[in-house]
Amino acid sequence: MSHNKWWQTSPKTADESMRRIAEARQANLTKPPGALGKLETSAIQLAALQASEQPKVDAVHITVFAGDHGVAAEGISAFPQAVTAEMIKNFASGGAAISVIAAELGATLEVVNLGTVVDPGNIEGVKNRSLGPGTQNFCQQAAMSETQVSQALDAGYEVAQHAKSAGAQLFIGGEMGIGNTTVAAALACAFLEAKPELLAGPGTGVDAQGVRHKIQIIQQALDFHLPHTNSAYETLRRLGGFEIAALSGSYLACAQIGLPVLVDGFISSVAALAAIRLCPDAEPWFLYSHTSAEPGHRLVLKALNANPLLDCGMRLGEGSGAASTVPLLRLACSLHNHMATFAEAGVSEKS
Repeated sequence: MSHNKWWQTSPKTADESMRRIAEARQANLTKPPGALGKLETSAIQLAALQASEQPKVDAVHITVFAGDHGVAAEGISAFPQAVTAEMIKNFASGGAAISVIAAELGATLEVVNLGTVVDPGNIEGVKNRSLGPGTQNFCQQAAMSETQVSQALDAGYEVAQHAKSAGAQLFIGGEMGIGNTTVAAALACAFLEAKPELLAGPGTGVDAQGVRHKIQIIQQALDFHLPHTNSAYETLRRLGGFEIAALSGSYLACAQIGLPVLVDGFISSVAALAAIRLCPDAEPWFLYSHTSAEPGHRLVLKALNANPLLDCGMRLGEGSGAASTVPLLRLACSLHNHMATFAEAGVSEKS
């Protein structure tokens, strides 16, 4: 996969005739036009992406990608790096937030370990795709080698293909990696040509002084790498992380094979931004679930022209915010598919 830059392949196109059919149906349902807001627009988008008059998100596939970050050596997180490996075990044993939500939704949950400082060993339900014991410290060198970034993208491709072949109707990608809000903020700064002050936030819970330190570290990395980031791929390689690159790869592969993506919070949205910079035509395949409490997220959402379903003040990651909005999408589909039209219900239309 790697050598041919598969991620530049054109994605599938949405079914525009199905979009028009869905819009016409919504206009005829027993309600004022637009009265169900984002529940209408979401159903219409899913109808076009699934090329179906009856959109459904019953079969949901969730993959959490995990990896460590060399920049953690700069003291940018409230938690030690050992937590990444410990959380991988927690995902697999059902104790993490995303594990509970996935079980509640009847969704498939898989965990992919792309490389941690502490090796958690073989765990049932965890795919090992180790690309090394975390990335390099991007204050001193590129985060990933050419081989590592392309293998991380490939890992995402494999996950998406597997989800589609297993019958998934919706894909959610989650992430875990101590230090990854710093990495996501650095990537977003590079892509948006924005100052770190606008994108750095508390992450796992650092205080105001910790956020100031993060800003300095991100600026240091930008000063070091920006003269050499002549492409989205190179920006991702120099400033990204294993799990962020894998998320981008999974999103691009989903767009190519025609599987709608529900994007999670700040880090996942930066991965979506990276994906769109790698292949702009992938954009229609992404639905946005929620606005994170991480302060940089609003700026990233604005750059993506995203209109998320919810704002619950969540900032956990793992795919948890996206998974929490699945019941709303299921309702949106159900309303679209089962509400009566004015003619069917014998209700007078607007005069």
